[in-house]
Amino acid sequence: MWYEEAVFYQIYPLGFCGAPFENDGIPDNRILKVIDWIPHIKDLGITAIYFSPVFESDTHGYNTRDYGLIDTRLGTNDDFRTVVDELHRNGIKVVIDGVFNHVGRGFWAFKDVLEKKWDSEYKDWFHISFDGNSNYNDGLWYEGWEGNYDLVKLNLQNPAVVSHILDKVGYWIDFFDIDGLRLDVAYCLDHEFLRRLREFTDSRKKDFFLLGEVLHGEYGRMLGEMHLHSLTNYQCYKGIYSSFNSHNMFEIMNSLMRLFGPEDWTVCRGAHLLSFADNHDVTRIASIIDDERNLPLVYTLVFTMHGIPCVYYGSEWGAKGRKEEGDPALRVSFDKPVTNELTKHISSLARIKSAYSALNYGGLRIVVLTNGQCIFERKFENQRIMVAFNMDDCDYTAHFDAGCGQAHELITGTIHDFGGGSTLRPHSSEIWLMEN
Repeated sequence: MWYEEAVFYQIYPLGFCGAPFENDGIPDNRILKVIDWIPHIKDLGITAIYFSPVFESDTHGYNTRDYGLIDTRLGTNDDFRTVVDELHRNGIKVVIDGVFNHVGRGFWAFKDVLEKKWDSEYKDWFHISFDGNSNYNDGLWYEGWEGNYDLVKLNLQNPAVVSHILDKVGYWIDFFDIDGLRLDVAYCLDHEFLRRLREFTDSRKKDFFLLGEVLHGEYGRMLGEMHLHSLTNYQCYKGIYSSFNSHNMFEIMNSLMRLFGPEDWTVCRGAHLLSFADNHDVTRIASIIDDERNLPLVYTLVFTMHGIPCVYYGSEWGAKGRKEEGDPALRVSFDKPVTNELTKHISSLARIKSAYSALNYGGLRIVVLTNGQCIFERKFENQRIMVAFNMDDCDYTAHFDAGCGQAHELITGTIHDFGGGSTLRPHSSEIWLMEN
């Protein structure tokens, strides 16, 4: 499928577009701002965009009011279709957030329950008891996601709820022509619902992509029994930056080998998980990396390890933001994109990733591994690539059997000669296409 060779760019629309936090009900076609960024997105080598929530919500997007309407603060359904059409014309696929575990208190069916109580035809759409009370003094109790009563948990075992969601997904496919869904808190979703969703989307659009947000758990089972194409690779997320911060490349390589190593017992052998250095929920990588000279190395790792690389908007030029400062610090509206050495590096990585099958389908073999250095090999069919890192402040010369005399260094376009050892400059990464 197309996603196996994709390079993703994540946009959190409400923040990206500078929308007010509270839904003020004032229409504004802010989502059209995305069109102005398409040249920048193409220059980065992006082939797919993942939009965080776009549908009508109470505040942050994950408390949905209506699955059939684009958020008023972003514009109209026609506005978003215009954006999707323009992205498609530029060869960029579109994946949107599917928030199906819960809705907001402003969701139309829940409002009917609050008004009519036990007389509401939608009371079984949620997990409700009329013998209790909520934190909002509603005169009824309901289950909120992880105890958050701003997020009203849906009853996904109710056929009417499932039918409603599938109907809306069909509308998104038909009207907006979206290419996939990122399923929020997929680890909470009913397995039978996921099976129905996969069956439905397969029937409506060829190669429709289902990505599950998973923080932990049995990744292999979730890809199989839960019928998802891919999962968010949180199992490697910490290791991506902490390996550089703690001067310990063993951490991330052990994680990668556990997930994708050559042994039959590895957790996700052959899978394509979504890899990232940061996103809308965590501290930006430029704020958490101790030595910014290692920031390009982080992205080299994200783009050459197993998986589908995803860049969070603004992080491609090193924008900062810390989780402890609150969500607004992570979900900023930038006036315009920035081009610097980091964006140029990421652009090179994206084009390399898209061009070489070994980086999309190849296995993993560790060639050199020390605390401060790492060289690993990705091999697929007759194509062999080695990726090398040196995070130290001084040169490092690696001696190993390269299996050939020379390689083409793909970032710089230079020839790398393996005779006499391979010297890596301080805080550098290289990608070698090995000669046959």
